[in-house]
Formats: sequence, C-alpha cells, structure tokens
Amino acid sequence: MIDLATLLNWAFQTGVAFVATIAFAIIFHTPQKEYVYCGITGAVGWLVYLAVTGFGGGVVAASFFATVALAWFSRIFSFSRKAPVTVFLICGIFPIVPGAGIYYTGYHFFMRDNAMALTKGLETIKIAIAIALGIGIVLSLPQFFFTLRRKAQGGKGAPHA
Repeated sequence: MIDLATLLNWAFQTGVAFVATIAFAIIFHTPQKEYVYCGITGAVGWLVYLAVTGFGGGVVAASFFATVALAWFSRIFSFSRKAPVTVFLICGIFPIVPGAGIYYTGYHFFMRDNAMALTKGLETIKIAIAIALGIGIVLSLPQFFFTLRRKAQGGKGAPHA
C-alpha cells in the first residue's frame, strides 16, 4: 500500500520532472507555445516510472512503461498541436534516459571495478533497449488511435502525419 508521504514524494518528483523537461525544451529550442506540453509529457513519463518501481517493478520494466506512456502523449500532442512528434518525444524522454547508468558504468570501469561496471553497463543497455522498444511500439501504431476525436467532430479524416 502506498502511504501519503510516498504520494507527496511522487507529486514533488513529477513536478521537478515537469520543470526539468521544460528546461530541456528551452535548450532544445522547442517552440515556446509547446513548453507546457513537453513538460506534461516528461512528467507523465516520470510518474509512470515512479509508479512501476513503487509497485515492485524493476527499472527496465519501469523505463519501458514510462516510455510507452510518454510516447503515447507525444503522439496525441503531435496530432492535436500539429507539431512533429519529436518535439514532445525528445524533450519528454529526458527524465527517463539512463544517464547515471552510463556515468557509473564508466566510473566503475576506470576505477577497475569490472564486475560493477559490467553490472551497470548491462542494466543501462537493457534500459536503452526498453526505451527503444517503447518508442517503436507506440510510433508504429496507426494514427487513428490518436485522432478519433477529430473524426467524430468534423466527419472528416484526420490529416496525415
């Protein structure tokens, strides 16, 4: 069972992920009108990551499900905001990327702790593969999953991506 302190911690971390994703969007020269949507994408991904790890999932599974969620939101925002999916996806993936894993792999390698370097390196590769699979699965879905509302309102087909 998740207690109140854990939920508040998750809320705080999700807020930090939101702000950090917007900061990355600024560095990435994302159009200013898309900052909030990029932040939402990163925050949703991080919240899913926290939820999966909080309920006992591993970091690889958490990375996969977080990537699926943020890629889904990226596709939705891409169609609703008429912007490329990469605007939201690249910014939103920022909190999930295993930068610390890459750092610690190199650190343990140079400190001659080969067993720990191998452990961290393999975990980082698994996370990277999980991220790639999550993106690939969502981006390979047909566009009607993300444009049903437009079809129902106007009776016209959604614009092609």
